[in-house]
Amino acid sequence: METWHIVVTGLVQGVGYRAACAGQATSLGLGGWVRNRQDGSVEVMAYGAPEQLEALCAWMRRGPPGARVSTLQAGPGEGEFDGFGWLPTV
Repeated sequence: METWHIVVTGLVQGVGYRAACAGQATSLGLGGWVRNRQDGSVEVMAYGAPEQLEALCAWMRRGPPGARVSTLQAGPGEGEFDGFGWLPTV
């Protein structure tokens, strides 16, 4: 099991990205959280098997209808999580 920190930029706020991302992460069996950042990006901390995390990143590169992802950065994260939730914007 691994924890990944993932940040996407582009048109990813105001298009249902957080809700869709949380749903996708839950359906993949991941733990962690998602939140908007004041710079317009969306940040995720996800915990699970590498294959699950790779599947989440593949989805995050596309996002929900209406999203336009410009960049995705993924690297090592911290923590182990049960369930997937939303955090307040930072």
